[in-house]
Amino acid sequence: MDYEPIDISACCGAGAELLLGEDPKLGEQAMRGLPFTVGAPGGDPDGKCYVSLGDGDATVTLPVGKTAHNVIVAHRQMETEQHENGPIGVHVADYVIRFEDSETVTIPIRERYEISVGGDRQGISRFGIGSPYLAVTDREDTLLPRYEGQFELSGRRQTETNQALPAWYWLFVWRNPTPGRAIESIEFVPRGPRFIVAGVTLGHVDEHPISRHARRPVRVTLKDAERADMPFDLDVTIDRGERTYVHPLPEQSTDEFLTDPQKGFGEAQNPKSSPAYVELSGVPSATVEVSQGGDKVDSVKWGDVENDGSVDTDKLRIELVEPGKNWVRVKVVDDETGQPVPCRVHFRSPDGVPYQPHGHHNQVNSNLDTWHIDVGGDLRLGQISYAYIDGTSQGWLPRGEVIVDVARGYEYDPLRARVNIAPGQQDLELRLKRWINMNERGWYSGDSHVHFLSTQGSHFESQAEDLNVVNLLQSQWGSLFTNVEDFTGKPSVTRQGNSIVYTSQENRQHFMGHMILWGLKEPVMPFCSDGPSEAEIGGPMETTLSHWADEAHAQGGYVINPHFPHPNGEPSALIATGRLDAVEMILQQEFWHREWYRYLNCGYRLPLVGGTDKMSSDVPVGMYRTYVRIPDDEEFTYESWCRNVAKGRTILSGGPIIHLTVDGHEVGDTLDLSGPGTVEVSAWAESVVPMSRLEIVQEGRVVASTESDTPTRRLSISDKIAVDDNTWLAARAGGPGYYLGYSYYDVWERGIFSHTSPVYIAVGGAWSMFDKPTAKYMLTLIDGALTYIDNSSRQHSHGHVTHHHGEDDHIGYLKRPFIEARDAVRRRLHDHV
Repeated sequence: MDYEPIDISACCGAGAELLLGEDPKLGEQAMRGLPFTVGAPGGDPDGKCYVSLGDGDATVTLPVGKTAHNVIVAHRQMETEQHENGPIGVHVADYVIRFEDSETVTIPIRERYEISVGGDRQGISRFGIGSPYLAVTDREDTLLPRYEGQFELSGRRQTETNQALPAWYWLFVWRNPTPGRAIESIEFVPRGPRFIVAGVTLGHVDEHPISRHARRPVRVTLKDAERADMPFDLDVTIDRGERTYVHPLPEQSTDEFLTDPQKGFGEAQNPKSSPAYVELSGVPSATVEVSQGGDKVDSVKWGDVENDGSVDTDKLRIELVEPGKNWVRVKVVDDETGQPVPCRVHFRSPDGVPYQPHGHHNQVNSNLDTWHIDVGGDLRLGQISYAYIDGTSQGWLPRGEVIVDVARGYEYDPLRARVNIAPGQQDLELRLKRWINMNERGWYSGDSHVHFLSTQGSHFESQAEDLNVVNLLQSQWGSLFTNVEDFTGKPSVTRQGNSIVYTSQENRQHFMGHMILWGLKEPVMPFCSDGPSEAEIGGPMETTLSHWADEAHAQGGYVINPHFPHPNGEPSALIATGRLDAVEMILQQEFWHREWYRYLNCGYRLPLVGGTDKMSSDVPVGMYRTYVRIPDDEEFTYESWCRNVAKGRTILSGGPIIHLTVDGHEVGDTLDLSGPGTVEVSAWAESVVPMSRLEIVQEGRVVASTESDTPTRRLSISDKIAVDDNTWLAARAGGPGYYLGYSYYDVWERGIFSHTSPVYIAVGGAWSMFDKPTAKYMLTLIDGALTYIDNSSRQHSHGHVTHHHGEDDHIGYLKRPFIEARDAVRRRLHDHV
């Protein structure tokens, strides 16, 4: 027996009523994993269960007659003057240890040292009294429930832990300097304020019974292959210590990770139960128990793990995986300038245990969903969490081999490598190399579509992703309104001028569609309309996307159709009436490409932009980004960036940097030919992430291509293409077959691709194109939207409200832009009969 509770019931003179309203647990129980008996064994609620003494009471002697390395007393002070600003260190009692040879040791018990008032928050909150210096709570710090809990605690859940406060008592440990001598008795001698003794336990092992060691990472491997491959549902507990949540370790080996072509952009999440890791601290006698799906797998002694480094049973292996660690200051510098460069970093041991910089997460939000939760400062791509830093960081790194993974957008080569941390080393420098500078070539990058970050957070993360512009969008999600406090009606620009954040707006309807409004000087309200999940439940259709677009343009703003064309309610009407300045892709889906191509083929100039729709920490800002060419005679500003988007001078990059010229003309230009002929097309793509195919697209058809059998760094095309009539050409790059290519590890597993906006080619006159099936398709969508307004949309009773537009005929107001669009398409059909 390592710990033995003593029956003190014969010495007790007070009952549980002494703790009125606290309902203390009686009888056999564990406190911090240590056995105690409070009152009589079995716990008689009507019996005497406490030694209760105050100044003037007679000494109480507890017979022991046993040897012990430690004596642990569960006690509590019942009176205090500290709430009246009384003194600290008041002499409450003496505990006199009498050995079998009659020698005694007197232990003074003082307020705020060996004892204090309690339990729970009584002494700490009500009296404003701190914890004692030499005693600990009767329960340990605990983890919050991992997958459930009360909604009002959702914010606190992110802390992962509950600090221990005493349920009823404080535990005081006396270490016996001569454990071979038997303790004859313990005398409780009152000296001041009233106190109670609830239990006494003897420790028979040579250890301090309360863990004082810092936690250490432990690898857990299940030996049964079927168990190991089961979906992750592993838990590890330790009865006399503390533990973290358990997390899967990577499936890839270190060598596989280092040679993976997706350096800097994450790793596949291991969905299995093994291997995994947990961080533990405990006393040597503690029991570590591993369970899966709530069922025990096996258990080991923590002391055996610490002494031997690992323990094997028939069912599992538990091993320490940290040889020691140093607090290290890290600097990441630009290889050319030698100056610190903002970036994102990931550090891990060879086993895959993460060691992120201080102030950052090893697992963002405990590796759970992060929609509108824990967004900012960190990024999770599959298995990996990255920390955004300004080029410097500090924190713990393990000694020996450390794996680093560092990235900064698409214009720097990612760094994924081994480094060594020597004992005593406290500084580490890493170097990132820029392979291209798009700003110097007149191209400036931006994310069209970001949510939930703050303005400063957008600056911080975009600089770490080498992004020039962030369109941070306030919006509505039912009863949730976001980024309203960030809206100023003007851009936020860093002193260097190369980082711009403009908080504008995304207006949304579940049926008609969504709309990004850039460069607003004033909000366009309502933010959302026509019910969930965009607007409030039961909310009416108050306006249309077309009216929002008109209000934005009236302010000098710009209108973008996000995740084009979904939801596909009003985009056709917006296109027909010329209300869109660009369309956005956030996924590499063939349907979305074909929708864009069909409108181009019908003669609508629609510049392409890239954005992330970032709403969680599982998406890096700028993963899909818009490169905009700003002419040499124009300064880079937010206005010039938006203006040149509208002129079509854009490239969507989801990794590859792509370039296209047609007879020397760049994207967004119109090349005028006097008649049919051929044009010289030159395109190249270069990428720090996997890419294997480059294509030239004419009117949605691939007319030239080049492909590598394996992921490659660079591809190029030089070709002559026949042109018989007005047309357009664009370039795109991606993986094998283009659509069936490589994917990122973000929450949507987006494809790695890039696509230019078109170069327009006019043959023998002004550029124009028309496609009759597309025009009829547009009319069908427009008529469907009118049908929805008349028959399905929720509305206020006529005459019951005054609408924001002030018009009496609200249905007429809603239908007006669709009728305008229908008339415009019909005119085009008539003109092309």
